[in-house]
Amino acid sequence: MDVIPVIDIKNGEVVHARGGRRDSYRPIQTPLSATSAPADVAAGLLRLAPFRQLYIADLDAIEGRAANDAAIESIARAAPDVELWIDAGIAEAGAARAWLDGCAHCLVVGSESQHGTETIQSLREERRVLLSLDFRGDAFQGPRGLLDDAAFWPDRVIVMTLARVGAAAGPDTDRVAGIAARAQGRTVIGAGGVRNKSDLSALRQAGASAILIATALHTRALTAEDLL
Repeated sequence: MDVIPVIDIKNGEVVHARGGRRDSYRPIQTPLSATSAPADVAAGLLRLAPFRQLYIADLDAIEGRAANDAAIESIARAAPDVELWIDAGIAEAGAARAWLDGCAHCLVVGSESQHGTETIQSLREERRVLLSLDFRGDAFQGPRGLLDDAAFWPDRVIVMTLARVGAAAGPDTDRVAGIAARAQGRTVIGAGGVRNKSDLSALRQAGASAILIATALHTRALTAEDLL
């Protein structure tokens, strides 16, 4: 199983995500970095373990404000050999295509940002596109067709339980298992609620091939030894 650190950016700083309540997020305080600057936090995470990917949520872009492009590119410079997965709230197919043509990063298409299924349909064969199936509690966020019809899904699918992000509530293994059962060989990535090494094992048994994690890395609930 791959562990993929999450970096949430708001107003140019890394913030600590808690429960999906973005208006309450504050700049992160972490033993991995002396500052909340995105490049510093990324470097601190990479000192913890040789991660192959980083997931970046541009919270300002997701909520319709100016994107944190400079902050994201500072991470790219600090981690040139790491694949960056970026959710920038893109909803339109044309904007997604322009984004992919303009950079080498991977684009996360979040279901909560979509108005229909057309964008992901046009991109599902693109190897640098991931679909995030976003949930708040039991409620799916986005057009229902994205959840109901697995034919729309690209090769990599994130199962994002927003209420469990940063809440130390444990991962939603049942939901991950349900998506994995329908994924037909696609890579399924769990997100939200991981507390410890046992949670990683539970997610692997549920069918996840990778997991997005933030809080458990910054609190050192998961150690370098656990990750390796």
